[in-house]
Amino acid sequence: MDFTKSSETDVAYHILSKKGKPLYYKDLIMEVIQKKAKPVQSLSYAISEVYTQINMDSRFQHTGKSMWGLTEWNPAESKRSSSSSSGSSASTTAKSSRRREKLLESIQE
Repeated sequence: MDFTKSSETDVAYHILSKKGKPLYYKDLIMEVIQKKAKPVQSLSYAISEVYTQINMDSRFQHTGKSMWGLTEWNPAESKRSSSSSSGSSASTTAKSSRRREKLLESIQE
């Protein structure tokens, strides 16, 4: 399959779909970069760029310990928890923000 015209997130989605299990973020990203076969000026910049795209795409889910999988592999969360109170959504937003900060720190290590 020719991935040169696909987006990085589409390539990552294809890789995870084919593997059928979560992958360590660097392994996933390196495979995306390899399959895209586009010249990379700075590997660390390319890794952070792809990581950011994956992090912002709802098809992907951080499964812990720097592993990424597909959201479709896990059942949807109960609607009851998201509609209970506005404090709950603020708490969820704060948790999501902390998660992003931790993930960005792990990339920079």
